[in-house]
Amino acid sequence: MLVLAFDTATPAVTAALHDGARVLAESTTIDARRHGELLVPSIAEVLREAGAALGDVTAIVAGSGPGPYTGLRVGLMTAQALSSTTGAPAYGVCSLDALAYASGLTVPFVVATDARRKEVFWARYADMRTRLSGPSVDRPDDLPGEPLLVGAGARMYAGVLGEGRLVDGAPDFPLAGALAALAAEHLAALPDPAAPGGVLTAPVPIYLRRPDARVPGAPKKVTA
Repeated sequence: MLVLAFDTATPAVTAALHDGARVLAESTTIDARRHGELLVPSIAEVLREAGAALGDVTAIVAGSGPGPYTGLRVGLMTAQALSSTTGAPAYGVCSLDALAYASGLTVPFVVATDARRKEVFWARYADMRTRLSGPSVDRPDDLPGEPLLVGAGARMYAGVLGEGRLVDGAPDFPLAGALAALAAEHLAALPDPAAPGGVLTAPVPIYLRRPDARVPGAPKKVTA
């Protein structure tokens, strides 16, 4: 097994290679404006560091969001393109699930990332592997008021949500090493490695908002 994973659903452009037992290489750059520029070089970097070729990859996994439209599409379209090129199956994994997995928590908590517009993308978990609800998009003060908090969205609105609920040492963004490890765990349990199952889905985006663009209506009359 050789899993190539990457995520572009947040400001973190992150890629990693996992052999089914451990992360062989990982690269992460925080830059919300350069997903398209940074992702392919990051993939090339982790392959080079691990001494692997793209043709060696047996599964491709992309974070499927939720996240802003443009960044999210970069990762998912790259996964589909690489799958077509190599023949390796491509999967999507909810980016919040990767962030939850990286937390290592065994108690209930909430993951929240920045959704802009003074809102957060969030989901509720029983532990690092078990999502109870979500993903959803809401204002910070609409989130559950008791569980621990993980993620950049929670940190941004800690004044509203409560500083004491933030988990020390948990990552702010989904990182590809955790995404790859979570995917490898589920791939090992699948009877058919080419079929989605568990947290693994088709590589399609999770959009929680309608697009900003609208089909123009009929032109207004300017004469009587």
